[in-house]
Amino acid sequence: MSEPSELTRLVRAWVEKAEHDLKNAEHTLTLGDDCPIDTVCFHAQQCAEKYLKTLLVLHQRDFPKTHDLGALARLLPSDVLPKVNTDALLTLNRYPIEARYPGDWEPMDRHDAEEAVEVARKLRAVVRALLPRECLE
Repeated sequence: MSEPSELTRLVRAWVEKAEHDLKNAEHTLTLGDDCPIDTVCFHAQQCAEKYLKTLLVLHQRDFPKTHDLGALARLLPSDVLPKVNTDALLTLNRYPIEARYPGDWEPMDRHDAEEAVEVARKLRAVVRALLPRECLE
């Protein structure tokens, strides 16, 4: 079997990082009353962000350093844009900042965390279906 291309290796690395974020969010949700809700929301957003960046890397599209999921999605070719609920995806946009820093933010609750993980899971499934098999091995 031949060695994977540099692009395939890079896509795999992005997938691995996205998977780690989702695994962290899912595991943290199991902590019950001791669950740090903000951490779950943050990692769910990070999973979604990294999967969008995975598609951008695969299609060799440059992207800025941003957490804005809408801005990242707009950089994708229209025929590659994942079929996801854009409004649901954009609900994650508040978490890279509000989940990590103190401020006068709307409080996050368990429902927010569960919803964030569900959005990340849905985007994950759609993106993984668009990736070549060799990028998932």
